[in-house]
Amino acid sequence: MPFLHGFRRIIYEYQPLVDAVMSVVGLEEEDVRNPEDESDMCRSLVELLERESQSEEFVKGISYAMFKVAERGLVNAAKILLRYGADLNFEDPVSYYNPLHIAVLRNRPNMVRLLVEHGADIEKRDRIHESSPLDLASEESERLPCLLTLLDLGADVNARDKQGKTPLLHAMESSDGLPNVVLGDSFFTIGADVNAVTESGETVESSLVFLINEALDASVEEAAEIGKFCLKITQLLLAHGVDPSCCPNDDGEPSLTQTSLEHFDLLFPLAVLLIQSGASLVCSNHGESCWSGYSLLFQRLQTALQQCSDQSHASELLVQAEVLLDLARVNSPTLPLPTRLELPVPGRDSYAQALLDLHSRVIQHEARPPALQCLCRAFVRRHLQPWPLEEKVKTLPLPDRLKDFLLPERTYTPKPGWDCFKPQQSQR
Repeated sequence: MPFLHGFRRIIYEYQPLVDAVMSVVGLEEEDVRNPEDESDMCRSLVELLERESQSEEFVKGISYAMFKVAERGLVNAAKILLRYGADLNFEDPVSYYNPLHIAVLRNRPNMVRLLVEHGADIEKRDRIHESSPLDLASEESERLPCLLTLLDLGADVNARDKQGKTPLLHAMESSDGLPNVVLGDSFFTIGADVNAVTESGETVESSLVFLINEALDASVEEAAEIGKFCLKITQLLLAHGVDPSCCPNDDGEPSLTQTSLEHFDLLFPLAVLLIQSGASLVCSNHGESCWSGYSLLFQRLQTALQQCSDQSHASELLVQAEVLLDLARVNSPTLPLPTRLELPVPGRDSYAQALLDLHSRVIQHEARPPALQCLCRAFVRRHLQPWPLEEKVKTLPLPDRLKDFLLPERTYTPKPGWDCFKPQQSQR
């Protein structure tokens, strides 16, 4: 009946053969069968295929059965179906996925390897979403085994979908809310393009900023967990030369450094990491006219102090701000201070004087010429970029004492509670 298509065509023409094949292979997973049962299954499947091989719908039937077998991860049954001519490009008429797609979706790495080694197109995109097998593997952290298998088999790590997204961007937007750090590490290790931009201007960095903002609205536990991932990905981005102080696109989205300083008290470990890495304290693309790190830090400190009713917490905020400024001077002995800064009015609020005193100390410090040794340290560190610098410093022909001077971050120890992201609700 030539007018029948898709699902109806299966039901009326080759579903009986599919049912017979699946009845033979059984419901039990391959890895839980004993060798004798597996051998019996293979023998029975071969007998069935020999009997049905002259059927008009034989190839279509075993090709759809191949899709079902791939979904279950039944490698030995798949080998037999391939031997009898099952079509690796057969598409499920409902989802339009082929066997390789469904094997990835069901996290069947052994099946993925078998299909690709038998000629399945590793870059094949489905007709609905135009997702490649690597895109699908990137969308869930539990599919990491398939992702690693695809990468090992040569999948293009920088291939783009119809929206211009690479697999790395798919990983950043993992639908389970928090991508596996190992997954991201795998991409960076084999040369994923960390500067890829989608048609809508989205980048890995802008996706990371979005996730950081999610942490600010999360629970305390979720914020801490998201923070661990964000710190790890930031370390990887820095190691691959990404500029965290450059606006990620032309839509006015904030950079990583800008975001970290706008909420430095809540994102303190991120601010520390970026400043230690030598991130610029002004926009590296547009300069101070875009944003100034000192202004952001000062404004956030003023806001946080106004909302703070605990004297010990207020003191801690002031200490954190000074710690960040001290860390910044390691890479930039002369801080880029804004030409205009709105200062609090003394007596108007209880913390105005503390803010004015901090600003006064900064001004006094910047009025003094930086020490020659500090200028030399900043020069050497700048020429050892990208961060991290420790392994590079170790190879320098210098005494250990000078190496320690070049790496003051070795002695930085965060106080309790300073090593994790905090949501905004924790400050209310």
